[in-house]
Amino acid sequence: METLTFEFPAGAPASGRALVGCVGSGDLEVLLEPGQHGILAIQVVTSVNGASARWQHLFERMFSEQTPPALRIDIHDFGATPGVVRLRLEQGLEELSHD
Repeated sequence: METLTFEFPAGAPASGRALVGCVGSGDLEVLLEPGQHGILAIQVVTSVNGASARWQHLFERMFSEQTPPALRIDIHDFGATPGVVRLRLEQGLEELSHD
């Protein structure tokens, strides 16, 4: 197991929370909570050692396209592929946009 942390610029804090996925089902779990203004803080607990660069590239692609809200994101992967990770993050962000 490896724990990775990342930070990116962000806007105002999100107004709600979201939980998508479920580790127990063999899927990835993502928890999104309001964060500190201007900071998107991500913590990843992964079963795949040495994958920090893969996570960094995925987050850079996602969060350079638009300014995300300030969030604390906790990710518990289950060896999920980058496509599943992006899908779950997009689901969580969409859920927050409906609050």
